[in-house]
Amino acid sequence: MLLQRLSLCAGLPLSPRTQRTTIFPRLAKALTQVSLARANSNSFAHRGELRKAKRIVVKLGSAVVTRGDECGLALGRLASVVEQVAMLQNQGREMMIVTSGAVAFGKQRLRHEILLSQSVRQALHSGQNQLKDMSVPVLEARACAAAGQSGLMALYEAMFAQYSTCTAQVLVTNLDFHDDQKRRNLNSTLQELLRMNIVPIINTNDAVVPPPEPNSDLQGVNVISIKDNDSLAARLAVEMKADLLIALSDVEGLYDSPPGTDDAKLIDIFYPGDQLSITYGTKSRVGIGGMEAKVKAALWALQGGTSVVIANGTHPKVTGHVITDIVEGKKVGTFFSEVKPAGPTVEQQTEMARNSGRTLAALHPDQRGEIICHLADLLVEKKEEILAANKMDMDLAVSAGQLSSALLNRLSLSPAKLNSLAIGLRQIAVASQDSVGRVLRRTRVAHNLELEQITVPIGVLLVIFEARPDCLPQVSALAIASGNALLAKGGKEAANTNRILHELTQEALDIHWVKEAVQLVSTREEVEDLCRLDEMIDLIIPRGSSQLVRNIQSAAKGIPVLGHSEGICHVYIDSEAAIDKVIKIVRDSKCDYPAACNAMETLLVHRDILRTPLFDQIIDMLRTEQVKIHAGPRFASYLTFSPSEVKSLRTEYGDLECCIEVVDTMQEAIDHIHRYGSSHTDVIVTENEDTAERFLQQLDSACVFWNASSRFADGYRFGLGAEVGISTARIHARGPVGLEGLLTTKWVLRGDGHTAADFSEQGTMKYLHENLPVTQPQPRQIAAQSED
Repeated sequence: MLLQRLSLCAGLPLSPRTQRTTIFPRLAKALTQVSLARANSNSFAHRGELRKAKRIVVKLGSAVVTRGDECGLALGRLASVVEQVAMLQNQGREMMIVTSGAVAFGKQRLRHEILLSQSVRQALHSGQNQLKDMSVPVLEARACAAAGQSGLMALYEAMFAQYSTCTAQVLVTNLDFHDDQKRRNLNSTLQELLRMNIVPIINTNDAVVPPPEPNSDLQGVNVISIKDNDSLAARLAVEMKADLLIALSDVEGLYDSPPGTDDAKLIDIFYPGDQLSITYGTKSRVGIGGMEAKVKAALWALQGGTSVVIANGTHPKVTGHVITDIVEGKKVGTFFSEVKPAGPTVEQQTEMARNSGRTLAALHPDQRGEIICHLADLLVEKKEEILAANKMDMDLAVSAGQLSSALLNRLSLSPAKLNSLAIGLRQIAVASQDSVGRVLRRTRVAHNLELEQITVPIGVLLVIFEARPDCLPQVSALAIASGNALLAKGGKEAANTNRILHELTQEALDIHWVKEAVQLVSTREEVEDLCRLDEMIDLIIPRGSSQLVRNIQSAAKGIPVLGHSEGICHVYIDSEAAIDKVIKIVRDSKCDYPAACNAMETLLVHRDILRTPLFDQIIDMLRTEQVKIHAGPRFASYLTFSPSEVKSLRTEYGDLECCIEVVDTMQEAIDHIHRYGSSHTDVIVTENEDTAERFLQQLDSACVFWNASSRFADGYRFGLGAEVGISTARIHARGPVGLEGLLTTKWVLRGDGHTAADFSEQGTMKYLHENLPVTQPQPRQIAAQSED
């Protein structure tokens, strides 16, 4: 009968288990295997492992469930929690909720009843419609809980029913855990509910529970006093051998000092023994627990084998996905772990890099140049060690068989590559002499009041690169030359090579005691989590595939990203183009390095060129180079038997493929590029100077060329030295970005006791605003390793 009633409560068939687990059969099977393997084992050591959690307890604090006025429930927050729990339940996980809110819900109901009865009595006694001021007596918490439990549960049932998920209410007291028979009965009941894919909604029976006894909190591994829902959730999680306990409150997590103080910092990972290094603040606005109680309960659960995360369940921007984010291993709240890593956290690395980077920026240009030259020397001196580490990475990559030949080529280092890299670094050292602190503008504002605009480092750079180990010393040299701190996140494919290159970089930095200015992130840190460090990182530079760049641009909400997600480059052949130039430029733009971001993807042809010898030569050349041709809609209409028609005119092929499309005029070519291009690099081939000039002026791309290959869009070919990437953004650097793009400016004003009042109508001074001469740096010839 019980099973039938529980099934009918949500309108479900008698056996919903099969129905749900078939939605995600592989995930459910994998979670079951993980759960069996982890039975009676330790908690998860890293956030990324939380994806394997099978049995999860979600604890909803009073501040999460109740409204700000502490009278009634926060229905919006509660609905988002229910949606996330139901989704995880339907993935095959076993979900349990420990909830507060009965007292607040009951308080709302009782206040309403008291006010209603008072108004009726006053109306009867006075015979008038006008009511006197009515006061509500102080309500006893146990009476409120008794009045609110049924309504709270009815609300949960209605919300979960929207997701075809059945629930069951379980009320417990401290005695239920201290009495062996009652504890076994409780365990058996919960196990049976979970077996039937029912979500247990658990709460302390506040209608009969005695007040909490002082100093009766944690009594050891096997005993925990159930005096609030924090201790209840911890005891329940251990008792049910849960994989994960998520405790939602009204704070982001655990801070090293009370939240709201100036120096308070959110603790990402908390380890047993760290509690002595933190200071607790006051408890939340509602509930009987505080952060200290949460930490004690979390550590007790952790000792019992359950992983714990304390996070904010009230923030309007994250409430709708906070639970699922935690289960996906994202950096949310404070994660409790028994395994303390040997090295610093990424937050600590960033802080060390920023502090050391400020010292680096204050060095004399010659000293920064010495560091870079010393790094270049080390690349040659330690060649054998670098190549040995690189061979380990290559062997692992080949055996895994997951990298393409192009990526394997980028991963591979050789003596020639290292020599070329060392030469490029020495040239960067020369270029760094007049980078930081260079005066761009001088103005005499008034007598003895001079203003200067000077170049300064951006701050902390985060460079994320894939299987490209030579990127590490190159970007490190650019960061050093520009006085920036660097946080480098390399691909795991090059872990061994990156490690030794980073060691050499720090050895070079150490000659001027700025060793920590360049940090290598080698932890399990997800890229998305790094992109959330908006208070610590000033600029992100992704180096890799277009998908990597898109993912980072999407994840980096508060940090600028320098780069481009697509390289849809066009070459337009005008009606007045020279045959020899057309063939050379088209071949080089498409065939020199098809995977490069500056390779041609679309060939625009003036209508008058169709059915001419020039057009035939273009087609013959592309076929000889084995380029697969896709026809644009207009080009296809001219042909009886056309190549495969293009699926989209906004396509970056990255291979020996291109699209050919026909336009009637140069202006139509510009309109086409503006509509389908990516503002990267676009080319016109023509002998008409007026046509070319209009194309160069009107086209809004980072690089616009006349009678030159699109492959010239490169920092090396521009004479910028090594580049950190190509940007299609319209703010800060645009196009190939070298050393200059890693600098910003600040204004320096030198006065002699001046005040703004001196220049008012009653003042005695007048503005001059004279432009003063600035000594420009000498032009320099720079040639460094090309990005290709």
